[in-house]
Amino acid sequence: MTAAIALTCGEPAGVGPELAVAARQALGDSLPLFWIGDPRHLPKGADFTIIDSPALAAKVAPRSLPVLRHDFASEAQHGQPQPEHAKDVIAVIERAVALVQSGQAGGVCTAPIHKKALKDGAGFGFPGHTEFLAHLAGGVPVVMMLASPLLRVVPVTIHIALADVAQALTPDLLEQTLRITQAGLQRDFGLKHPRIAVAGLNPHAGEGGAMGHEEIALIAPVLDRLRAQGMDLIGPASADTLFHARARAGYDVAVCMYHDQALIPIKTLDFDGGVNVTLGLPFVRTSPDHGTAFDIAGKGLAKPDSLIAALRLAADMAQARAN
Repeated sequence: MTAAIALTCGEPAGVGPELAVAARQALGDSLPLFWIGDPRHLPKGADFTIIDSPALAAKVAPRSLPVLRHDFASEAQHGQPQPEHAKDVIAVIERAVALVQSGQAGGVCTAPIHKKALKDGAGFGFPGHTEFLAHLAGGVPVVMMLASPLLRVVPVTIHIALADVAQALTPDLLEQTLRITQAGLQRDFGLKHPRIAVAGLNPHAGEGGAMGHEEIALIAPVLDRLRAQGMDLIGPASADTLFHARARAGYDVAVCMYHDQALIPIKTLDFDGGVNVTLGLPFVRTSPDHGTAFDIAGKGLAKPDSLIAALRLAADMAQARAN
């Protein structure tokens, strides 16, 4: 069995702490994990056990949440992010990464953070978790994947305006994304020869140049070059026919040109089961595919499905790396 998964606390005023308790209760001792955070931020009456080392997580009672204590400046107020917590939210992420890099944890599963609170309270200069984790790993290039049992997707460009996508999409970026995706599927998902479908940028994949030329001038040449090197690539394919059940059976991941082209289909197919995965890191990282949900924090309404899926996938990925 691999080492326990480190679950970060995320934004204390959001749903992260209550979901950690709910996920542990649902998973029991089927998956070794521990939570890093301030016990005061857990729901009142929550069953938790303080541990001194990740190695002790497996010895905690099945329904009790193992907690590696990290004290914050104050208690949390549901739905109201406090800037004074920002430095400790960041420190928890750094601590989780250090534990997995030293082999004391099998992987990192990150609860949602609130970027503005981190910026206001600690001058956090990263767009989000993914970029910060890449920085902690030494500035390695990374790729964002959304994964569920029904579909895996990777956007080549992510959080930019749609009007900027065509300019941001370059042969080097596409090739880098495809190479990192293939390596990630081999190392973290155990697929020796991954089948990668690549969507076009334009409607009908440009329809031979009638609706745009990016497929002919940019995408196809990259695919042809990588096919000659042995990669199994499909496309450029029309995105509107890429995600029905019969099409999905023909590939292991769909690489898309922009954010919504990738995320709309997976969130339509499996809204609660989608997991955010960072490929390219020297350690395993997953995250539930939702935000802090301030509007329902502390009300017992948040569903732990995505966090449970993220923890399970982190454990599977850690096992794949170990194998």
